[in-house]
Amino acid sequence: MSTYERSVHVDAPFEDVWEFHSTIDGLDALTPGWVNLRAESVRGPDGEEDPDEMIVGTTAIVSLRPFGVGPRQESTTRIVERERTGGDGRETGYFVDEMSGGPFAHWRHTHRFEAVEGGTRITDHVEYRLAGGAVGRLASPLAVVGFAPMFRYRHRETKQLLE
Repeated sequence: MSTYERSVHVDAPFEDVWEFHSTIDGLDALTPGWVNLRAESVRGPDGEEDPDEMIVGTTAIVSLRPFGVGPRQESTTRIVERERTGGDGRETGYFVDEMSGGPFAHWRHTHRFEAVEGGTRITDHVEYRLAGGAVGRLASPLAVVGFAPMFRYRHRETKQLLE
């Protein structure tokens, strides 16, 4: 299994950062335009369409068409863990989404948030394996070349939108 991790400090209160990342709108705002992301549907664990907050059991079907080339690629992402603790400037929280479909045989993305002096630290940790059997396993470490720029973009946009 290959992994990728990137952190950023955002000069914004924990509460603002946590709330922003807890919605499908946050995902949309942080995805580069060249990905051509479209949220096809979002359902809460109770079946509610377009819930205000993505909690455990929320499922989103998204499609993308990188650079406008080829057919749209559809995948399903599901929030499988979510926890928030602390208070008085010591807040921490995380949520985990797992994706099925698309180019990855395995995708588990942990989003961590920690109140720190002067703002919030965000850490994205991804465990992934490309689809395609043995060839995908061999190529998986190289996939970071494709999605690392997306995470750099996400962190820059988070800073720009929330600071």
